[in-house]
Amino acid sequence: MGNLSSSNEKKPLPIDTIFKLPANLPIWPQGGGFGSGIIDLGGLKVLQISTFNKIWTTLEGGQNDLGAAFFEPTQIPQGFFSLGHYSQPNNKPLFGWVLVAKDESNGALKNPIDYTLVWSSKAQKIKQDKDGYIWLPIAPNGYSPLGHIVTTTPEKPSLDRIQCVRSDLTDQCEINTWIWGKDKKIDEKGINVHNVRPSNRGTQAPSVLVGTFLAHVGEIKNSPLPISCLKNSNFMSFSSMPNLPQVKALAQNYSPLMYLHPNEKFQPCSIKWYFTNGALLYKKGEEENPIDIDPLGSNLPQGGSNDGSYWLDLPKDKANRERVKKGEHIGDWEHVTLRISNFNGELKSVYFSQHSNGQWLDASQVEFQSGNKSVTYSSLNGHAIYSKAGLVLQGVSDIGIKNETKKSDMVVDFGDGFEIVSGEYLGDEVVEPSWLNFFRQWGPKITYDLGEELKKLDKVIPGLKLPNELLGEEGPTGPKLKRNWNGDEV
Repeated sequence: MGNLSSSNEKKPLPIDTIFKLPANLPIWPQGGGFGSGIIDLGGLKVLQISTFNKIWTTLEGGQNDLGAAFFEPTQIPQGFFSLGHYSQPNNKPLFGWVLVAKDESNGALKNPIDYTLVWSSKAQKIKQDKDGYIWLPIAPNGYSPLGHIVTTTPEKPSLDRIQCVRSDLTDQCEINTWIWGKDKKIDEKGINVHNVRPSNRGTQAPSVLVGTFLAHVGEIKNSPLPISCLKNSNFMSFSSMPNLPQVKALAQNYSPLMYLHPNEKFQPCSIKWYFTNGALLYKKGEEENPIDIDPLGSNLPQGGSNDGSYWLDLPKDKANRERVKKGEHIGDWEHVTLRISNFNGELKSVYFSQHSNGQWLDASQVEFQSGNKSVTYSSLNGHAIYSKAGLVLQGVSDIGIKNETKKSDMVVDFGDGFEIVSGEYLGDEVVEPSWLNFFRQWGPKITYDLGEELKKLDKVIPGLKLPNELLGEEGPTGPKLKRNWNGDEV
């Protein structure tokens, strides 16, 4: 007979497991600063640390009522210094990082002059492994704190345990996802711990995420936040961005797999297929004389704006129209975004686009197949993309839109015959195809009689949130007009 476990034994939490990608990272092609481990921000060098020492753990509250854990970075190389501690919920494997910094300009870093106690769990009636104390560094004039320190004693930490950064090397940040609070949801009067992210985000933004957290009691009413993120003063040099061979290697290693539902009738198509199978270019005032589109889109109007002068649509006659019309979302674009570390080329998170919104998930929460390829699922007929097979009801209570996903023999490998269509920082190494700079509508306006009925339903069920497609919307625009092209996903 085997050993019997006591009911009083501590059950392991998901965070007790360290997440690693299924396959080891390859050796990336050489060249430039991508994947070198250190990034020079101008006056400050930073390194990404993923090794931690656990300081304090709460065992209730927060996501799934499982609590959260707080860590300090370890194995920091000589000359580099901590900028703050790390925290994450206990309901998923440990998969995090923080940046540590090295002064390259004789004055970029300074010790704090004191600490403020933000909150202590002592005398709080919560399940925890010990008492926890969360401290905010008080920076010298002209400097900014970038994170907190967590201890298990009421004595203030030593001033050399953390560094503040000269303010001209920092930027504002904002709260992002909720990590923990004493209850199962955000307490507007109690303690809350949040991830933070740069306020200024996008392909042209110099802000740099540090990986630390913000702890606060009650609502946050003041702006800016009491902690900052970093600023890359060398941003325009693109020194840490991947070169073209590295981009291709990243695509081959991480390109997602997308499963279509076994009952799916409306499959995705290539740009060339769309153009050669009947999509036409229409011009305002000349609607009766649409123009055939070159397979590469070379005769499409370039630049400008979506001003209604031109648009793409299907042939007017029913036979040719039905040959191209493969579903309701004609000319629409669906996408998956991968967030990859410039320090080592590791996949950190995946964004799944879902109608007009979407969802970021850490790599630890994603399904993988064939090495480090993330698995995605396209919903039946609607083509919203999800991380798991099953049913997602988009709406409120038991009323909404069914998004059904399931594995099938129909699977799209995004890495099979992929094409790199843009890379502005790479200069003339990547030539953008003409179709990418067509800024008008790629398909017809969607209209449904159902729209009026749903508007009536909204009066009966206030707050009912359904995809815009159901109420009718203008034809979709191309990738460069999407918010994620120059900005962030959400």
